[in-house]
Amino acid sequence: MESTTHRAEPGRAARSTRLPREQRRRQLLDSAGAVFAANGYHATVMDDIAEAAGVSKPVLYQHFPSKLDLYLALLDASADQVVELVSGAMAATDDNADRVSSAIGAFYAYVTEHQTFRLIFETDLNPDPRVRDLVWRIHTDLAEAIGQVIALDTRLPADEARLLGVSLVGLAQVSARYWTNESSGIGQARAVELVSQLAWRGIRAFPRVTANA
Repeated sequence: MESTTHRAEPGRAARSTRLPREQRRRQLLDSAGAVFAANGYHATVMDDIAEAAGVSKPVLYQHFPSKLDLYLALLDASADQVVELVSGAMAATDDNADRVSSAIGAFYAYVTEHQTFRLIFETDLNPDPRVRDLVWRIHTDLAEAIGQVIALDTRLPADEARLLGVSLVGLAQVSARYWTNESSGIGQARAVELVSQLAWRGIRAFPRVTANA
């Protein structure tokens, strides 16, 4: 009798926790992000992700036909997230020094709060062209967002402003990755301050041009 009751519990729990499709998809992506970040792509199997999400493998496969499809969906969602964070940080102020600091700070906040940063910046699946294209899109989208602000403020040509944007993205993401992977003893606020000062000393060489100039 006890074993029968025990077997029935998972079914009751599954029915009581049935989620709308999009909410379930988001939950599966969150669980997959944690597993992929901890184990890497190649060492992860779909059973690991299903177990972490508390679902059966058939449920997982209903949403994502393969491990690669799931990984690509996760990369895509993470790309949108990091671009939104950095763009929002820059849009919060019209002071250029503060913009630099806010953009750098957004990177550091992302690598601190979201383990999925490893999927973007430390992926072990770069040889796959679909992954490589997605990772490159993140860099170019960020560079474009930053470059647009630089072009607007400095009147530099768009291609030159975009190159400066790429450079700032590289500085921010490499330093943030180094900081989170090393036990340097430097606090997050101080790390952001140091890197922001370095970036600002470079970018301020391109003075802001007023509308009347």
